[in-house]
Amino acid sequence: MKIYIAVADQSEARFYEVEHPAGPLKLTGKLADPKAHLHDRDFNSDRAGRMADGGPLAGGRQGASSHGTESERRPREHEARLFAQQIAAALEHTYRERGIERLILMAGPRFLGLLREELSAPVRALVAEEIHKDLVHAPEGVVLSHLPPAAFHTHPA
Repeated sequence: MKIYIAVADQSEARFYEVEHPAGPLKLTGKLADPKAHLHDRDFNSDRAGRMADGGPLAGGRQGASSHGTESERRPREHEARLFAQQIAAALEHTYRERGIERLILMAGPRFLGLLREELSAPVRALVAEEIHKDLVHAPEGVVLSHLPPAAFHTHPA
């Protein structure tokens, strides 16, 4: 059984296939987001601005307080979400074109959460394991050592 593995962080993703817990891993693709290393101040903001609220203040005066809109985010967080969407789209494409029987996701806990949110329901159903570690820059042997043998066994339906 072929297992597809997505190893990612907010700046890079590597995709592998493997048939046995002992390997070898076959690199099938890579994605990178060069904006991930920018600071918030380096982004050209196209975010929604702040909204004024003319609600009454104490003493009956009308005031103008401002607060961020619901969609306002820090630019790096927004960029991480966009990259998670890009990875999810790549996984969707692979699922439709080549078929994926099982999927293992490896990413730091925060980015793994973003990625999970962006997966389509059919692809999310293929996730056999989630490894909460940032291993995108680790050698293939380290990635392989974190694969749980149980992911290679067929589960009764």
